[in-house]
Amino acid sequence: MAAMAHLIDTPRPEEAAALAQVHLQAWLQTYPNEDAGIDEVWIKDNLGSVVTPEGIARWHAVIEEADRCPNEVFCRAVRAESGVVGFLCGRRADVVTLGPMYFLRDAQNLGFGNRLMGEFLAWAGGATIRLWVTAYNEGAIRFYGRYGFKQTGERELWRGRLPNVRMVRGEVGNRGLPTLE
Repeated sequence: MAAMAHLIDTPRPEEAAALAQVHLQAWLQTYPNEDAGIDEVWIKDNLGSVVTPEGIARWHAVIEEADRCPNEVFCRAVRAESGVVGFLCGRRADVVTLGPMYFLRDAQNLGFGNRLMGEFLAWAGGATIRLWVTAYNEGAIRFYGRYGFKQTGERELWRGRLPNVRMVRGEVGNRGLPTLE
């Protein structure tokens, strides 16, 4: 019997718990960093609520909003035989915000990020797109760079510890950020 191909489409409401679990698991696989003081305990303390009933309800609301308002909210999931293995979501306002985007380790480097990014960029059209990326996640920074995202110099410490940098793609105008070509 042939293995199931990975499917990419809008997640279903009943997959809210699976998205939440992928969200937390991807963090546990990606962000531990001794120098930043980030370990499994810190991640679970600061992001673990995503898998609580309240966190799953938030995912459920995002899925429903993406279904109800597809021009305002973008959300796609990658499914394998084992279930959801990754996702990319974003939101349109005065600019488009990309995020969150996560894949379980076994689903990384298989082309899903490229496919999702292609769909996301088509959805965003020519809009300015902003995102936050963890400063020490060099692979993600390179990935976004291949799609024309540039670091703005803006930084934040999420929850006082996780160092993030802002990246932007497209015209920013008078927001105090550089205009990118």
